[in-house]
Amino acid sequence: MRSSRLLSILMLLQWRGRLSATALAREFEVSVRTIYRDVDALSASGVPVYAERGRQGGIALHEGYRTRLTGLTPGEAESLPLAGLATVAHDLGLGAEATAAQLKLMASLPVAAGEGALRIARRFHIDPLPWYHRTEASPCLPELAGAVWRERRIRIDYDNWQGQARHELEPLGLVLKGGLWYLVASRAGGKPRSYRVSAIRALEVLDTGFSRPAGFELAEHWPAAVADFERRLMRERATVRLSEEGCRILRAVSPLAAEQVQASARPDARAGWIEAEMPIETPEYSARQLLRLGAEVEVLAPQALRDALLDEARAVLALYLPAGGDDPGGS
Repeated sequence: MRSSRLLSILMLLQWRGRLSATALAREFEVSVRTIYRDVDALSASGVPVYAERGRQGGIALHEGYRTRLTGLTPGEAESLPLAGLATVAHDLGLGAEATAAQLKLMASLPVAAGEGALRIARRFHIDPLPWYHRTEASPCLPELAGAVWRERRIRIDYDNWQGQARHELEPLGLVLKGGLWYLVASRAGGKPRSYRVSAIRALEVLDTGFSRPAGFELAEHWPAAVADFERRLMRERATVRLSEEGCRILRAVSPLAAEQVQASARPDARAGWIEAEMPIETPEYSARQLLRLGAEVEVLAPQALRDALLDEARAVLALYLPAGGDDPGGS
């Protein structure tokens, strides 16, 4: 563990240049005292590293020194696709390996190329979470990732809309979509299905292995699975009137619905409004979603959705009306 940290410190100093002991301690999640001991160990092994005190001080390598100890361990090589995605690598239990792999890659580059890569790393950052969202707790994710990698069958207790169920699965891959992790798995060689990782209540990795389906590619399967899910989920259609503001809100809350509304839009008698077809789910669910648009949308059909909207609006109104039922804004 310590030898790996010493090498990582060396690579980091070669990549970034002078760094404070505090910054290094934060990077490797150890104490400042441990960092100074590591620097002493590096110096004793012949590495020209030195520490300077003061506001402009820090820990650095002598100018011109470059190590060639950049060989990747098996774990680091496996984590290379995640080397630039620190949050993802951490979720999967590969944070340390991904960081070490990134450092070794950077250290192996020519000086000019390394400086260019560092400029990119300091100027561009990937945040997979939408606004106002937080990462879901998925404590089983590292163990699940291990089962995917080693091709081991798993047994899970899974929460779905019908309750909790137990499944024995062959895990084929993990996907991060919109800040949420999904497991793609099949049952005894059947058709791959998707499972939300945060809905897994218990996970058991079995000793039995499995063979991946011939020709299965996760990057090809996932877009097709998403498109199929969206088609099945929003298979009904509603006829609606929308204002310009309603269209703007719809683009923010449901880009898929907004895209289909735009494709079917036709002029309406009211200036600034359009009439269009909108994909919907069940009337009850869709009514709650459409209420987010307020008075900027009017449903013309089907009648079941109009009734669901009216029921939902009455339920909301009942929360705010006085006990007698009189409108508090009336005379």
